[in-house]
Amino acid sequence: MKLQLITLSGIKYDQEAYSVVLPTASGQITVLNNHEPLMSVLVPGVITIKKEARDTEDKLDHYATYGGVVEITREGPRVLVDEADLGDEINQAETEKARAEAEKLLSTAKSRVELEHAQALVDRQAVRLQVASLRRRSGRNR
Repeated sequence: MKLQLITLSGIKYDQEAYSVVLPTASGQITVLNNHEPLMSVLVPGVITIKKEARDTEDKLDHYATYGGVVEITREGPRVLVDEADLGDEINQAETEKARAEAEKLLSTAKSRVELEHAQALVDRQAVRLQVASLRRRSGRNR
């Protein structure tokens, strides 16, 4: 199936894939070839792409994403998100530092707007750390 992962900064993935796991508002879904047409909202989480049926864990691509939408057609899924960070591109030390800073903002928030902004930052860094952990476990740590 043809998978497209499109962000505000451009196309992250536009090629054939065996399967893709997506974090939707209703829970994780796995899309395979000939999936029924569907539109869904994506929530912050991990997008996992398996390029070939025989690919092992160390061959999977994991992207941290922070919400968006997916349209699944007979040709395959088109995923539209603001951002998608490939696990191989995430620096764990920098992400841990950013999460600590976001948690500090969360603890000192004085308004509802500041609180929601800080919580979104904490959630973003948590997803990035989850993807970095998947990369480490698969032996793709660079």
